[in-house]
Amino acid sequence: MPTSRSFYIETYGCQMNMADTEIVLSIMHGAGFIRTETLSSADIVLINTCAVRDNAEQRIVGRLGDFNHYKKTNPNVIVGVLGCMAERVRKELMELGNFIDLVIGPDEYRKLPALIEAADSGEKGIAVKLSRIEKYDDIIPFRTDVLSAWVSIMRGCDKFCAYCVVPFTRGRERSRSLVSIVSEVENLSHRGFKEATLLGQNVNSYSDGTFNFADLLVKVADVDKKMRIRFMTSHPQNMSDKLIDTIASRDNICNYIHLPVQSGSDRILELMNRTYTRNQYLNLIGRIKKIIPNISLTTDVISGFPTETEDDHKKTIDLLHEVEFDGAYTFKYSPRENTKAWQMGDDVPEDVKNRRLSEIIDLQRNISLRRNKTMIGDTVEVLVEGLSKKSVDEFCGRTNTNKMVVFPKNGDAIGDYIGIHIERVNSATLFGTKTGHSLPQFVILTA
Repeated sequence: MPTSRSFYIETYGCQMNMADTEIVLSIMHGAGFIRTETLSSADIVLINTCAVRDNAEQRIVGRLGDFNHYKKTNPNVIVGVLGCMAERVRKELMELGNFIDLVIGPDEYRKLPALIEAADSGEKGIAVKLSRIEKYDDIIPFRTDVLSAWVSIMRGCDKFCAYCVVPFTRGRERSRSLVSIVSEVENLSHRGFKEATLLGQNVNSYSDGTFNFADLLVKVADVDKKMRIRFMTSHPQNMSDKLIDTIASRDNICNYIHLPVQSGSDRILELMNRTYTRNQYLNLIGRIKKIIPNISLTTDVISGFPTETEDDHKKTIDLLHEVEFDGAYTFKYSPRENTKAWQMGDDVPEDVKNRRLSEIIDLQRNISLRRNKTMIGDTVEVLVEGLSKKSVDEFCGRTNTNKMVVFPKNGDAIGDYIGIHIERVNSATLFGTKTGHSLPQFVILTA
């Protein structure tokens, strides 16, 4: 197979998909393929997909239409669909038309070069078998960023939440060895990375048979005390006191936890198979805030789950008032085949879903703004990430608590830790100016 062929890849979905793309990049580069950033120069076109919600799938189907048009003018181009959607709707993808040559699930990326070679001979390639053992432990992800890195510590999920397709698209839960993860973080430290985020569908259920997630977090944080360590996403059931204490014990473990609640109603939580009650969740939040007073908390909320009533919705609203999250990712319920919720029907009218979702978003925006306003006048430590989206004269970066900060450029460089005095805010962003003195790294500030 020629080694000068170029490939183009687009990624949709969550951080796990982005981490998977880095694995794909490593496999492709190892096989001699060269990445191109432009579709028009590609011999091979790949799209790494998400199947969590119908809206994401429809966007991908629309993008595949563009690839179909590209292939009509370039018939020798190979088009491949990778990831969760490839696993979930492989038959439907192959029926979209002859322009799709490859359909490859999340556990079959190693086969990509061989399937491309077969496609050169006109053979369609489908590889979607889920694995109980594949962890890509021996593959070093190909990273182009030199500041922050996603580190996948496990694959799959065993929770089987009623609305979620992940166990069906990514398989059952399996964890990488602690040694391999620590080695990867050591490599990142040697390369000068300033931040690593540990990833898993349910990251705090990590276990390699000997060590749990709290043990891993300590080992990773101690690799390089100048490197910030983050993690996501957590499940309330596995947020142990040991883990909370561990987060508080290391200055470079960021004071930020994403802890999906999904609903404030015990009845809905039970239907969702979330394995905790409202009070258990609130008690957990109380323990976290007590042990880590400066913690920043975000969550996920689903609106319009099957049979959700106005009373159920009100309980979610009340929980948001009580907890006062720093932010929330909010979604309308999206039916997914094979899930338990699929069998429940989709009985909440679309206009009701939209209205409830708008109420949740408006409330959370006000809460986020109020919480951010308390930081006006504070000085926060920021890791400079790059240019802001709105001006080449401004940088942006994040605090220890994952707050986005925008500030004028002032002789700083990407990767610097600097002190920023917060002068104004909105619900999503803090704005300020550089202080006149340096901050010692990882001093625990109000952000």
